Amino acid sequence: MSHHWGYEPDVNGPELWHKAFPIALGKRQSPVEIEYGKTQFDDALKPLQLSYDPSTAKRIVNNGHSFNVEFDDSADKSVLSGGPVTGKYRLVQFHFHWGSSGTEGSEHILDGKKYAAELHLVHWNTKYESFKVAVTKDDGLAVVGIFLEMGAAQPALQKVVNDLSKIQTKGEESVFTDFDPAGLLPGSLDFYTYQGSLTTPPLLECVTWIVLQKPISVSPEQMAEFYNLYFTSAGESPSKHMVCNWRPVQPLHGRIIRRSFN
Repeated sequence: MSHHWGYEPDVNGPELWHKAFPIALGKRQSPVEIEYGKTQFDDALKPLQLSYDPSTAKRIVNNGHSFNVEFDDSADKSVLSGGPVTGKYRLVQFHFHWGSSGTEGSEHILDGKKYAAELHLVHWNTKYESFKVAVTKDDGLAVVGIFLEMGAAQPALQKVVNDLSKIQTKGEESVFTDFDPAGLLPGSLDFYTYQGSLTTPPLLECVTWIVLQKPISVSPEQMAEFYNLYFTSAGESPSKHMVCNWRPVQPLHGRIIRRSFN
């Protein structure tokens, strides 16, 4: 099957993922709801350091679930350090989760609020030899989550949006170079952090989540280009627009969410 998992309720959506991926019912799943009053300030958390080299951007791909902007991760050129982690983590890709016209689509919920979309910058721990090995380890990935709030157009995002017409359907890809993801960061890098999982199958519990407190803005026109993508391949019938590609929040099971700010 081309869509052994997806986002269609009662067909292949998140409520059914546990059948093929039992870890979906695990104790360290993501996303989660973050409530300021239930988090703990930790003054031992270091400032988050994100250093990106625009020359590492490689391509943009529609994978049938979202779209990835992929980076050359063969050297320490685009890296995350500090925050809740030790060592260096290399950027391998970023992607988004979103709703549909008229609905919100962030995965994490912050103080009862769900946002228009959520950006995930995925980095892997360089103490392991590769991304494939890192995802099998408890501390393998560090993912920065950034909320997108409907408002003014986000200038750095426009370069991404402009290329979505080249990857409308599943399996399409396009060269995407000279891009600095730092342009997608909010002015403040204050963050929440907790131990969690991938939010898509195989749902491996390998992620140190770093969810930024402040959102960035995105315009309705920019979001409309997201809604115009397709889950389905060219010529596949029926065609299905790529909307509401988010997983609902999961139980905390006693996990502590720390924050870097008072």
